[in-house]
Amino acid sequence: MAPWHTGAVMTRRRQHVPWKAAGTASEAEHSADDVVRETGWVFNNQTGDSLNLAEFVATGDNETVAYLDAFGLLSDAMPRQTIVEIGAGIGRMTASFSRMFAKVVACDLDAAFLERCRETVAQFGKPERLQTSHVSDGRSLALPAQSADLVFSYITLQHCHHDDGLALAKEAVRVTRSGGHIALNFRTWVPQDIVLWPAGKLVRASWRLPRVGPRIAQRRLATRLGWQANRLTPREVLSAIGTSITDVRIFRGPKRRGFGLPNTEDETFEGVHRSHWWIVATVK
Repeated sequence: MAPWHTGAVMTRRRQHVPWKAAGTASEAEHSADDVVRETGWVFNNQTGDSLNLAEFVATGDNETVAYLDAFGLLSDAMPRQTIVEIGAGIGRMTASFSRMFAKVVACDLDAAFLERCRETVAQFGKPERLQTSHVSDGRSLALPAQSADLVFSYITLQHCHHDDGLALAKEAVRVTRSGGHIALNFRTWVPQDIVLWPAGKLVRASWRLPRVGPRIAQRRLATRLGWQANRLTPREVLSAIGTSITDVRIFRGPKRRGFGLPNTEDETFEGVHRSHWWIVATVK
């Protein structure tokens, strides 16, 4: 299966280049275990025989429970509910979600990732509960309106083009039923961005270089700079979806100053990086 659709929208998005490289690398390996051992972007540029898929999934198991608990989204209703995960990757969190929810719809830009996601869930989750959905244009979900009880996204929307990130936030609201919830993670501005932001632009430009670019795109250390393709503030996201949601809570790390937006609750959670924030809300 080819991991990419190369339409006009896709070719304009430089931040999609490392996804292509990572997806191609994933597809070339014999198993999801080999993906974890051989591709450094999985474990922050670490590779080696000591790494395995079980360890990778275990990190997701811990985080799914921690975040859902912190957001007040753990409930007895989950075994009857549907969750949509935007940015499932090879299934680090998806396997855990499949054990919690009646149905999991794993969405990702890269079809090769979704192939590995199915393998991961088959080993560590409930594959009969899994559905995958290819986000072929990078900004819209091929899912019916009001079909999910919860839409969840972690460390994905920062990798999108600014406009695509906002479009996916709107899509999250669209596919969530009235009374359901969204829990979406974004990256915002920090003082270090005076260096990180221009450096990221240079890295994304380097991915276009013949021969050298694809190699750079496979290196996690460089990719972490280039993948941080947008900085979205709570005000910007609320401008896009604020009229469609209620009970809005903005979660930040305890070391970050509150955003002070009207009609929102300001909350902290130790697990939120200083450069990140979450919006957790009920869809009207």
